Amino acid sequence: MIVALLGTKPVITVLRKRKLGSQVRTGEHAPAHEGKSGTPIMGGIVIIIASLIGYVVGHVFTGDPMTISGLLVLFLMTGLGLVGFVDDFMKLFMRRSTGLRSGAKLIGQAIVGVIFAVLAIHFPDSYDLTPASEHLSFDTDFGVSLGVVLFVVWVLLMVTATSNGVNLTDGLDGLATGASILVLAAYVLIGNWQWRNDCTTSLVGNCYQVRDPLDAAVVASTVMGACLGFLWWNAPPAKIWMGDTGSLALGGTLAGLAVVTRTDLLLLILCGLFVIVTMSVVIQVTSYKTRRKRVFKIAPLHHHFEMVGWAESTIVVRFWLIAAMFVALGLGIFYIGWFPS
Repeated sequence: MIVALLGTKPVITVLRKRKLGSQVRTGEHAPAHEGKSGTPIMGGIVIIIASLIGYVVGHVFTGDPMTISGLLVLFLMTGLGLVGFVDDFMKLFMRRSTGLRSGAKLIGQAIVGVIFAVLAIHFPDSYDLTPASEHLSFDTDFGVSLGVVLFVVWVLLMVTATSNGVNLTDGLDGLATGASILVLAAYVLIGNWQWRNDCTTSLVGNCYQVRDPLDAAVVASTVMGACLGFLWWNAPPAKIWMGDTGSLALGGTLAGLAVVTRTDLLLLILCGLFVIVTMSVVIQVTSYKTRRKRVFKIAPLHHHFEMVGWAESTIVVRFWLIAAMFVALGLGIFYIGWFPS
């Protein structure tokens, strides 16, 4: 948090001096955004660097060894952040308002996601637990094994869906950052709870078979701290935006945490706000292509509320409240799943 809080200001200064700001498309679809042109992007670099520094420093000071689960989630975050960085770079330096083509972006996400998925089912510990399981999971694993191929496909779907969901939500000052903080806070609690009820130390019916639950909580807390520091500068009116560098990285972090904590499907509830925003785009595109009619004035959903007259700060706070309710629901379900019958 301290690194992001203190480090974002000089990044803003450098980007402004080099005039590396976003060119906002103004007009009837975004009349309230006319004063935002020139706002620096690529702020996600600060989140990534601060997270990595926080993770390393925490382990150095405590003397606890880094785990393969934690390192894999950080690899996923950094790898997707690199894909987003290329996208932002093309927007700024090559003056392409759309950045990377959607196909190229998906290929980049796929490469990083496949590497993560393959590595996550290796590196067993002394209890033969690997960072990920080939089973589907909700609050714990269930059902039969998917097998390597289907597991990789499943993880790839999670990674691309979550990273793109955060990316679509990152349309108003502080919206995606604040919502991500809430989900990351949930994973701090989930990882810590799994560690306190670890099957390797407590062989009871309601324990968890997770390889490195405490380090998953550490990763979640470091990224959450970085987001908190960044939010100081990203809150309305934003002095800097995270760009695709940050949104893809944060989405990858959430997907990676779900995989290593065996909470794949629970992620859908915890990330309920991102799901709603993504579905608003899907509904809008499907309706227009099939009926030539729009369901919303504009998609994603937060821009629709702008068009009907809501103030940006009002939308952001209310969407944060919606995100908080989904996180509370997810944590409640997680706790009920553990509670002894």
